[in-house]
Amino acid sequence: MKCDAKTFARMYEEIYADLYRYALCILRNQHEAEDAVSEAVISAYENIQKLRAQTAFKSWMYTILTNICKKRLKKSAKELHNVWEIPEKNELCEEPDYGRDAEVRRAFFVLSEEEQMIIGMSVFGGYNSAEIGKILGMNPNTVRSRRSRALQKMKCVLS
Repeated sequence: MKCDAKTFARMYEEIYADLYRYALCILRNQHEAEDAVSEAVISAYENIQKLRAQTAFKSWMYTILTNICKKRLKKSAKELHNVWEIPEKNELCEEPDYGRDAEVRRAFFVLSEEEQMIIGMSVFGGYNSAEIGKILGMNPNTVRSRRSRALQKMKCVLS
């Protein structure tokens, strides 16, 4: 796909907030989320010629951001493993609450990394199970069942 800087900026501007919220949910740190989104944008801009259709831009960006978030989580887990003790989840959450209910946030953080990605893409990205499956390399039926189980876990925590 041919794309100039203005077109790229326009497409990115439409999805920036969703990308940031998604990264924030996965990484649980405002600065890490901002850095991950920035890294994803740079990578996307450098590789825009690989995008076949402008309509696929949003899912393409989520795929790039998901990979970057996974890489950052692995690096962070490695660093935490080498530190004296692993901090509590509450200590990792440095970002403001953004008006979200604290109980829902707590329930979300009980989920595994994969479940958080599925719920995040579903809620913030508006993706269906087929699209999430394609991005994460899973069967859509698996995505649906894992999303359902994740929502049940959250429901239990909230009860």
